[in-house]
Amino acid sequence: MTTTHAAAHAHPVLPERLAGQGLDEHQQESGDRAIQAILTDPVAGPQTDLVITYRDGAYEVWAKRGMIRFQRFHAPSGRGYEYRVIEQIGENPVGNQDRKALATIEEELAASKASGFPGDDPNTAYIEPEHNAYPFAYERIAQLFDSPNAPDLVVNPKAYAFGRQQGQHGALDAMQARSPLVFAGPGIKRGVLTDAPSCQVDIAPTIAKLCGFPLIDGKDSTGRRSSERGVAPDVYLERQDGRVLEEIIDGGDPRRPERVYIFLLDGQSNTELKYRLEHDADAIPNLRRLIRSGTMFDYGSFTNFPSITWPSHNAIGTGAWGGHHDIVNPTYYLRETREVVTPQGQTFDTAKFLGEGVETLYEAFHRVFGPWQGMSGAFTASIHEPCTRGADHATLERLVIGDRDRLRELTARYMDDTSPRWEADGEKGAVSESMIENRGLAQAIVLYTDESHAPPKFMFHEMPLTDGVGHDYGPHSDGERTALDETDVRIGRILDMLESQGLIEDTLFIMTTDHGMAPTDASLKATQVRAVTDAGMKAVTPDPLVYLIDMAVEVTTHEDGRTAMVEVLENDAGPSGERPPVAGAEVTLSTHGAKVLARARTDAGGTCGLPLPPSVEPADMFLTVHHDDFNARHLRLDGTTVREDPRLVLYGGLA
Repeated sequence: MTTTHAAAHAHPVLPERLAGQGLDEHQQESGDRAIQAILTDPVAGPQTDLVITYRDGAYEVWAKRGMIRFQRFHAPSGRGYEYRVIEQIGENPVGNQDRKALATIEEELAASKASGFPGDDPNTAYIEPEHNAYPFAYERIAQLFDSPNAPDLVVNPKAYAFGRQQGQHGALDAMQARSPLVFAGPGIKRGVLTDAPSCQVDIAPTIAKLCGFPLIDGKDSTGRRSSERGVAPDVYLERQDGRVLEEIIDGGDPRRPERVYIFLLDGQSNTELKYRLEHDADAIPNLRRLIRSGTMFDYGSFTNFPSITWPSHNAIGTGAWGGHHDIVNPTYYLRETREVVTPQGQTFDTAKFLGEGVETLYEAFHRVFGPWQGMSGAFTASIHEPCTRGADHATLERLVIGDRDRLRELTARYMDDTSPRWEADGEKGAVSESMIENRGLAQAIVLYTDESHAPPKFMFHEMPLTDGVGHDYGPHSDGERTALDETDVRIGRILDMLESQGLIEDTLFIMTTDHGMAPTDASLKATQVRAVTDAGMKAVTPDPLVYLIDMAVEVTTHEDGRTAMVEVLENDAGPSGERPPVAGAEVTLSTHGAKVLARARTDAGGTCGLPLPPSVEPADMFLTVHHDDFNARHLRLDGTTVREDPRLVLYGGLA
């Protein structure tokens, strides 16, 4: 991904499936009002980093320090996109996209002090936007708006200003988006610390190549098949946004993995992991074992935006960004059905939310090696993993393979691995997450030792303790170190079990996370999206997304100039693809001086008529459309929107 001045003849590439996401022509007024409401709110404003949207062919990033509009273009190479900033006022708020920034705890502390927060505790290293970085920001922003499930606006809080816990994630910045990444096993360079760039969507295609998948006529990150781009098959998955991480492949090692095991240590900070590796020689011996036998990415791997659980897990498991696999947030709004869905809240049976245009690794392994049938085909497994579609064993889809009594016996056997600290501290969440990890360990042992089926060809294993403790204690806390030590013990038990089964040498291991974690000022109890509804606007606001509830208004002036017809519809189409009419909307015709000329209410079909006084020039007549369930509209008689440009409000003379 590069930022470039595209050739004059190049055409910008619009969102793939426009169906209401971003701001359309009927949302200029409400969108501008919402941007201003968030950034000027006396509480939310100082806690907000960015407000992001798409409209009129460009992506917009608004901040108090400046704004940009950028577009994306097909890259001349034929693969991927290039990006061009077409408007800038003040500072480019995501101009610093240095993926190597804030890569150590020492750098985080230095940035915190530069931000005006003294102290040497990395667990309170709060960083202001001016000292933060936003790796791969243009790509990660643009992908979101490719999904019809994407919002009208997305709010990016300051790194330390969201929620009521000591650690947080979800934002665009480096700390919250950087995940550790380690590959180890057949075909991987050994004992290497690489500075190569990586995103989480690169994991799946790298696995595919190492396992000998054939290249197919699938879609790349632009949504175009190889044949549509005029080339031979050049991707490994139905939708492949990422690249193969060629830098880690050992060309002198001809071995091909027989199976793959992903350890996902939810929410584990990359800088914290590196600190433990560098400063605590006796800690986490089992993770060290993997790292020594493979390649670790020094600057981590950058995850989905928003950098949060359900979207990010499915980005890893499909090789496609959330804007392409359609789980855009833990909770989001479906415009067609006017329904709020929450895969993360539901937890179980969430494969149905994954979009049809992507292929999971479980499905890909079945495509290449055949469906699981006893001892033949590819047996695939998902342990407590939010990416589940196509897995033969999937805890969160209630598909559990293995003897239940043995699972219970093994879970009880390893209960002593749970740190007594969680109970002593009254941390019920950590106690529960530790129990989940014990159950996951039991499942892994059963799945690899049960002789009724072949060992899993592909395993995706979620370990939640580091995330829960990172939230409650903070990402650089002693509690977090206890959690990582505990999870490391379980990883060791799995490695020992695989070794005893003769499976370890031909298994490809990946260790990663779904997101990073940043220290949070929990006293703020910050939630920026509420500024929209606090301003009296109608919106659905599942943090950090904003879906505006608007009306589409069309005005037709009759040829004689004496009357006008006003049609008012819901701006979001329903299941039929048509916009439902808005009955009972109050339509007021007035002059620029607010003198009321006429009033009417829309009928069941969403229309009404108004007389136009011949004594008033059409240019001096204005319409106000009001309904209690929608944001008000203010228009000129020609149908154009009356709006207050946030450029003038936020930047004054700079605009």
